[in-house]
Amino acid sequence: VGPVNWINSVVRPKIRSFLRKKDMPDNLWVKCPETGQMIYYKDLEANQFVVPGSNFHMRMTGPARLKALFDDGKYAALHLPEVPHDPLKFRDERRYSDRLKDARSKTGLSDAIYSGIGKLHGDTVVAAVQDFDFMGGSLGTAAGEAVIASMRAALVRNAPFILFAASGGARMQEGILSLMQMPRTTVAVEELREANLPYIVVLTNPTTGGVTASYAMLGDVHIAEPGALIGFAGPRVIEQTIREQLPPGFQRSEYLLDHGMVDMVVHRHDLRGTLARMCNLLLHPRVDADAEDAVKSLAHLPADEAPTAGQAPAEAQDGAANHSGNGLAVSEGEEPETDEVLTSGPSNGANQQTSHNA
Repeated sequence: VGPVNWINSVVRPKIRSFLRKKDMPDNLWVKCPETGQMIYYKDLEANQFVVPGSNFHMRMTGPARLKALFDDGKYAALHLPEVPHDPLKFRDERRYSDRLKDARSKTGLSDAIYSGIGKLHGDTVVAAVQDFDFMGGSLGTAAGEAVIASMRAALVRNAPFILFAASGGARMQEGILSLMQMPRTTVAVEELREANLPYIVVLTNPTTGGVTASYAMLGDVHIAEPGALIGFAGPRVIEQTIREQLPPGFQRSEYLLDHGMVDMVVHRHDLRGTLARMCNLLLHPRVDADAEDAVKSLAHLPADEAPTAGQAPAEAQDGAANHSGNGLAVSEGEEPETDEVLTSGPSNGANQQTSHNA
């Protein structure tokens, strides 16, 4: 009896464990939507979710975007305002509240916008990302409040604001409340403009609907990722409406660049450097032409008449005095605000903990 029990209780379970098929993660291999190429997920992640063979730019989550953007992948996540989850008690095939629960469980986000504050080549920057995996990145009351709060966080810090747009448009489950986010976010964009703060939009695949009709097309500079679909209505709807065949590449980044709808198309590997140069250029403008001419004139002065080190012509001093450290105009008697991010508690309730998770 003893040996039989030993075989049943020890030997057979070990044999079964050897023969049992190991559970494989669902996302271990990812298929390229364009070519069908299979890519190991870790390799894809290391390549910033760009397929090596086809150069297809796949979607990125909000945390992954911010980690790739900021210096050393460090940033402080913004605490975004809470709003009523289901103000209209909407129901179609399923309850809207159930759809929200599923989206939050899938993405780990409270809504479609994820925002953070960090350093980009030394400059303080506020960035917001629309996550398409959260109900298609649709614009509802929570997303609208998040965009506005992120823009006003940039206002508080005299920092540029970068938006990574990816959306299917307004969220139908919130009706007129979602549509009202279009003018509300437009007002927040105008506040950035009045403060002379840079607002840079990165258009990713896809950016359509009410988001395109509002804040996504109101930036100072519009950068698009290669092959991104950008427009209001989709190409199929347009073809059915006008009953004509659209040209190849219609509403794609390269087509829009050729027709003046975007300023540049930038590969994801070059995006961080491009954004850093753009922020540096807009935050730290060169001295005005008069001051520059005055500085150049010093080269023609005799050595005994030239100002000593630390001195500068009056014109150059005036030009420099009218700008704060981040290139913004400073009125007389006003001291520029110090940067609080990542050093002390921000005034708008940003999370002081530094995130390292993608």
